[in-house]
Amino acid sequence: MTAEHYFSTDPDAPMRRSEIEFSVAGRDYRLAVASGVFSAGRLDPGTAVLLRKAELPGAGVEGDLLDLGCGYGPITCVLATQAPRATVHAIDVNSRARELTSENAATLGLGERVRVSAPDDVPEGVTFAQIWSNPPTHVGKAELYALMDRWLPRLAPDGVAWLVINRHLGGDSLHSRLAGQGWEVERIASQKGFRVLRVTGKPAAI
Repeated sequence: MTAEHYFSTDPDAPMRRSEIEFSVAGRDYRLAVASGVFSAGRLDPGTAVLLRKAELPGAGVEGDLLDLGCGYGPITCVLATQAPRATVHAIDVNSRARELTSENAATLGLGERVRVSAPDDVPEGVTFAQIWSNPPTHVGKAELYALMDRWLPRLAPDGVAWLVINRHLGGDSLHSRLAGQGWEVERIASQKGFRVLRVTGKPAAI
């Protein structure tokens, strides 16, 4: 499957459905997946590293959280489970991914606290206490940087972003670029070729 395939707005691939299972923080998840969506055959290794190494939100976390590029919703479902007082915005350009995220959130009883939408449909005034993302690095650095430039400025002043990036697909260069823009960037973990970055300290000019 190419990046253009899962990154398309309306996938052309026939919708072949299946399920995957994984565990995070002692809880088991079973989610519906389908062809034409990123990593439909398994929990993506980068996502797995992110959910294992980043600091998951606690039960007391409130406000709006963002899953940037939600796919079929594994990060969304974990965030909504871990932070029952928060609202999770799950965004993706892929309509099939959004449908699956909505379905999976509803199946887990999380639907009332998960808002699934296309990127352009997120209300402009919403800022995020946390942003989580395994971004689509295969689309190239220009697209990756544009994605970060669009959404990181919507982090609340005291918020935190957690990103996982393949080091062979721009992980270290993204780290340097964000630091050069004035963000505080810390590499929390490096595992299986992935960098987990913690981004804080919203620059005044952003």
